[in-house]
Amino acid sequence: MIVMPKLEKLRDTLPIEGAVRIELVEGIPIFRASTTVKNRIEELLEKQQNLQLNPEEDQELNLYEEIDDYLSFVNRTVRNLFLGQIQPTV
Repeated sequence: MIVMPKLEKLRDTLPIEGAVRIELVEGIPIFRASTTVKNRIEELLEKQQNLQLNPEEDQELNLYEEIDDYLSFVNRTVRNLFLGQIQPTV
């Protein structure tokens, strides 16, 4: 049985529209964060290396990590479903 991870909440400022894009990799749809989201994550990580994030930024980065984990789970599940449908020819 597959247990879907639960997202507790989404960041209010998360750019919902256009936040995720779908790419085809070897005919399998893969969900990825948009360039806008990736840029924001990089911005937060860079700031974290040089300064301390404020509590809101720290929470935002944690939420992006949660969303990344969720997308990874979805991608693994989709990939396994697609690969499970392929029957070897004899």
